[in-house]
Amino acid sequence: MSVARTICLGFLAVIAVGTLLLMLPVSISSEGAATIAGPVDYFVKAWFTSTSAVCVTGLSIVNIREFYSFFGQIVLCALVQVGGLGYMTATTFLLLLLGRRLNLRDKIAIQQSLDTTGIAGVKQLITSIISVTLIFEITGIFLLLAVFIPDLGWSEGLWYAIFHSVNSFNNAGFSLFDNNYINYVTSPLLNFTVIVLIIFGGIGYEVIMELYLGIRQRLVNQKAVFIFSLHFKLVTSTTLFLLLVGTLAFFQTEYNNPLTLQPLSFSEKLMAAFFQSVTTRTAGFNTLDMAGMTTAALFITIALMFIGASPGSTGGGIKTTTSRLLISCTTAALQGRDEIICYKRQIPVSLIIKAIGVTVGSLLVVIISTTLITLSDQGQNFNFIRIFFEAVSAFATVGLSTGITAELSLPSQIVLIGTMYIGRVGILLLMAAIRGTPEPQAIRYPEENLLVG
Repeated sequence: MSVARTICLGFLAVIAVGTLLLMLPVSISSEGAATIAGPVDYFVKAWFTSTSAVCVTGLSIVNIREFYSFFGQIVLCALVQVGGLGYMTATTFLLLLLGRRLNLRDKIAIQQSLDTTGIAGVKQLITSIISVTLIFEITGIFLLLAVFIPDLGWSEGLWYAIFHSVNSFNNAGFSLFDNNYINYVTSPLLNFTVIVLIIFGGIGYEVIMELYLGIRQRLVNQKAVFIFSLHFKLVTSTTLFLLLVGTLAFFQTEYNNPLTLQPLSFSEKLMAAFFQSVTTRTAGFNTLDMAGMTTAALFITIALMFIGASPGSTGGGIKTTTSRLLISCTTAALQGRDEIICYKRQIPVSLIIKAIGVTVGSLLVVIISTTLITLSDQGQNFNFIRIFFEAVSAFATVGLSTGITAELSLPSQIVLIGTMYIGRVGILLLMAAIRGTPEPQAIRYPEENLLVG
């Protein structure tokens, strides 16, 4: 049982437990029970929802508010929280609460699951992750209370604030509103609260902690110079660039679309375009009707979803650092250089190979998923862009949909379940779990050139 297999099987175990809990009669409302077509439909709906929650995706084949009871919604929220923290983080935290000491294997598992560079200070790292999560989610709850209580009352408004704050920071797209946040497209408080939660949940705990340490050192000693890591610089610069490009792209392509931005004022259009740029990366919430978007906007959304969030975060995709390394590789090739330089630091060849492997593997998963859904739903006459959109959204654990998720056939829904799982655990980790620990090679082969490009 290697570390990779432990992590992959751990996620499967959490999904299985979530499926059983969501299948309990107490988890389903009377309205939801009336829509169940049979035992298979009963199981698949629970399985799909549990997988989407643990993988912090947000895709759903049922109406969450109508189908699940209050208990079922609590189970769903808990699954999102465990999925956002990660199986190893949640398990380690429980072990620490029970007073168990972490052995070397536990520390290595945490290091691989969080994609950190070392195993020192794992206990402090887990404590910091839990603390950061609680700080952001509790702050989000208090801010969202001011939005939901006037509309829903105290009791329902409090639960809606808790549910949506947890889903926002963990970059899951589940919403208790029938049309997501479309009715709140003009609410600055909701928009920017959710935006901040999504961004900080998507940049990763290491970046948050490094930002905190840098600000604290600056406040304590204004003359001190805090040197940020290369990881911090790549994540923040790439994130800001993608947010800016996404905002301008959505603003331009949807400006005159009567189904999305046209009815809004200029400032509201900018806010809606910015929200869409943020949520497209991994969150899955929407203040605009995705089904009414132009094909150009949908394609831009697909590209941003595929890139996704940052390593060590609650989001999916190939990650911002991977895309940045690929761009740097392309730049080096065009300039005729043999080394990859980022912020005056040379990138190891092993990281370049990993970035290429992640990208190619991810493309293969999306292509296979799209092909299988297309073959399974030939009679539905879905537009290819919508099927492709659904597959990328599932793999990148985004949760955005053009509205066809519930209309897909049973085989297609099972394909999406597998796609969400692969996207959450990571293609390289999954392959490592399947192959097992590779044996060291004692043979080195001679080099030979070939034509490329």
